[in-house]
Amino acid sequence: MEALKLAPSDDCPSVLLDKDNSTFKISGKSLPEDVIKFYQPLIDWLEEYKTSPLEKTIFDFKLMYFNTASSKLILDILLILEEIKEGGRDILIRWHSLSNDEDMQEAGEEYADMVEVDFEYLTYDM
Repeated sequence: MEALKLAPSDDCPSVLLDKDNSTFKISGKSLPEDVIKFYQPLIDWLEEYKTSPLEKTIFDFKLMYFNTASSKLILDILLILEEIKEGGRDILIRWHSLSNDEDMQEAGEEYADMVEVDFEYLTYDM
């Protein structure tokens, strides 16, 4: 399965979905002008991945900011990961936030309440 790599921009996060190297990561700011156009390749990739996932998937979200439109697509990603877990695989979401960013920490906690997937909360400093 070919890796999906997207370089970051001012409005879009970097993305690396790489099954061969067990790397699943979205980081940066997410406020794309066309949120569906940006996130659809990620959704499509994960739908394909879901057919033959690794035994354990660790997915890193290291978002500094995301807009309301992005929040729905992030939930869609988490729901796909939840389906993989329901299929008997281990899923861990590592939710990274700046140590002083309570809003981003709370966003991760809210997502954790919406899906049946394990979350680990990590903080970092700039």
